Amino acid sequence: MSGPDKPKVIGEEWSDERVRSFLDIRPWDADENADYHALLKAYQAMRAEDFERFIGFFVAENRDLNAPGPDGETILDLISQHRRSVEYASALEKAGARTTTAAGN
Repeated sequence: MSGPDKPKVIGEEWSDERVRSFLDIRPWDADENADYHALLKAYQAMRAEDFERFIGFFVAENRDLNAPGPDGETILDLISQHRRSVEYASALEKAGARTTTAAGN
C-alpha cells in the first residue's frame, strides 16, 4: 500500500501467504456474499498472475466462484465488463467460473 509516508511499490512480488490472506477478508455488510466479496477485493488488489494463484487457493477451499454479488451477477460478469481484465476473466473461466447468462439465470 502507498500513502503519504509510504512510497508506491510497483511490481512487488506477493508471497503465497499474502495471496491466501484474501481468503479471510469478510464484508462489513452481513447481507453481502463473503465469497463474492473476497473475489472482488482480490481482483481489485492483485496483479493477474497473483489473482490466478488466489483462484487456485479459493477453489481448494471449496469456495463459490459463482457467488452472486449485490446485483445478482457473478464476479466474472463484473470483470468481463472491463477491457483490460482479460487475464483475470481467463483465470476465472479456467477454474470453472460462469457468467449469469452462461449459468442460465
